[in-house]
Amino acid sequence: MRGVLQRVSEAKVVVDGEITGQIGTGILLLLGISSRDTEGDAGYILKKTLGLRIFDDADGKMNLSLTDVNGGLLIVSQFTLYGDSRKGRRPSYIDAADPDKAIPLYEFFVSEARKQIAKVETGRFQARMEVHLLNDGPVTILLDSEKVF
Repeated sequence: MRGVLQRVSEAKVVVDGEITGQIGTGILLLLGISSRDTEGDAGYILKKTLGLRIFDDADGKMNLSLTDVNGGLLIVSQFTLYGDSRKGRRPSYIDAADPDKAIPLYEFFVSEARKQIAKVETGRFQARMEVHLLNDGPVTILLDSEKVF
């Protein structure tokens, strides 16, 4: 499982002119699911997302986590994180999970996040989404569960 985590002042997802998810201060997480991923991978990425100390404390040092600042989490599915562009000019998405596998794992991730923090919003799986964000910092972190297990 891969994630691109961005600390934001605000973020929202729009699908067909409708806002499907919106947060203020928090994290926008672009989440890619591979065909090899399990609930263990989801748990690892979620734990990292909620626990990374990337928010400023009173001294201006990145010392606080999303849970410490009571921030929001906007989760956007993005299979293109598994695009392999090493050959040719058209990326291959062969490592991305098929929707049969990806949807339940994405829903599991969202459900587990909602058990741990109050403000969890989402995009719409398999929809064409417009993602609007005001990146704070900017702070952008790459997460990959395969580099751990």
